[in-house]
Amino acid sequence: MKTPFWQAVIALISKDLLAEVRSRELISIMGLFALLSVIIFSFALEMDREARETAISGVLWVTVVFASILGLNRSMSAEREQGSFDALLLAPVDRGALFIGKFLGNFALVLLVGLALLPLGTLLYNINLIDPWVLVVLVLGIFGISCTGTLLAAMTSQTRARDALLSIAMLPVILPVLLAAVKATTAIISGDPMSDWQAWPQVLLVVDLIYLVICFFTFGFAIEE
Repeated sequence: MKTPFWQAVIALISKDLLAEVRSRELISIMGLFALLSVIIFSFALEMDREARETAISGVLWVTVVFASILGLNRSMSAEREQGSFDALLLAPVDRGALFIGKFLGNFALVLLVGLALLPLGTLLYNINLIDPWVLVVLVLGIFGISCTGTLLAAMTSQTRARDALLSIAMLPVILPVLLAAVKATTAIISGDPMSDWQAWPQVLLVVDLIYLVICFFTFGFAIEE
């Protein structure tokens, strides 16, 4: 008898978040990388106010993407190394529930790092990033990144070159998410009229839903290979 879908999802999310609270490994890795990246870009663009205003959204999203890659790689690799992922596959749990549980756990951690970047970027770049619409775009963008990243991390975690392979596989796939997120964030920060950029969050939402459906139904096949 299979464990009920949402009961399995909640149990998996709780397991991942509780393990992270105890170890703080993923948050430390992603947070330190994000902090160093933002500081380095800040020094590089310090002398040019106009360049900072133009580049801040790109800096934000590039940092989020690579921090998430680091976290996703380590998260799935740890599951494989400890044998806990194999145990989950043997358990009477729906494969879709495994995906949703892992995805939401990863989403929560990456979103935490992304939220921390907003006040940090505001302080270092002297540009206000704490805006309700920026938060909406951040949530939608990280949703798409975490969704595809969870599937691809599960696929590449069994390979020797998983650190490099995840980046190579993930970056082209999330390009639509990254493009829409950067366009929307840039326009919001620049104070452009809402009519000029309101289509981009809608594009993000549609892309997120498409990725969620595809990843949900292919996850079971991917982890069996």
